[in-house]
Amino acid sequence: MTAALQTENPSLNPPLDSAALAALNAGFEGQDASAVLRACIDTHFAGRIGIVSSFGAESVVLLHLVAQIDPTVPVIFLNTGKLFGETLRYRDRLQQSLGLTDIRSVAPHPDDLLQKDPKGALWSRDTDGCCHIRKVLPQARAIAGFEALITGRKRFQTGARQMMDIVEIDTDGRYKVNPLANWQLDDLKAYIETHQLPRNPLVKDGYLSIGCMPCTQKVEEGGDYRSGRWAGSDKDECGIHLNVDGDGI
Repeated sequence: MTAALQTENPSLNPPLDSAALAALNAGFEGQDASAVLRACIDTHFAGRIGIVSSFGAESVVLLHLVAQIDPTVPVIFLNTGKLFGETLRYRDRLQQSLGLTDIRSVAPHPDDLLQKDPKGALWSRDTDGCCHIRKVLPQARAIAGFEALITGRKRFQTGARQMMDIVEIDTDGRYKVNPLANWQLDDLKAYIETHQLPRNPLVKDGYLSIGCMPCTQKVEEGGDYRSGRWAGSDKDECGIHLNVDGDGI
């Protein structure tokens, strides 16, 4: 089955009511990630679903799971212009090794950069503003036409994510599917080892959660999983995963 993006931007299907969504989530809670993905890719959102990937520390797990079901599922990769070179090379390596056929590298619009960040240093004084023009706006343009997006978010990653459901409805009526919601860090490591999957080379250097180069640091021994992201601030989300309640998941 080919999960190709529709060329136009059709109206999204009416969202499930709260009872139907709760029932769907209740059923998914007892299933493994592969079963959740297969149901969403082949049935619930067939032909209208994509995956958002940072090609970061643990991204290979979700990409491998998706590739086993349908390697033609579109993969949206936000090339912010501030990424590590290692991440870009890792993206190319995984595309080849996993057989992914439709990786879409999305960049910030030149006009946005010219108006808001002409010198490329917005990150140093306004991280939210930088994320907005380099991540939020490019992704918004890229996902038009998708009814659902697969994410690699896990409940253990941040406090706000602890209560997220496996399937959520975003503010625009689009579904977010979080098949790894119940996974722990040890589960991710075990999956990578079992399937002998390559990891982002920055992991061995102490980067546990990998984003843009200026805003990502190594995690000190005993540090929190995402403590290397926007270190020294209370920011722990870039803005692409805000839901209807604005809780920054």
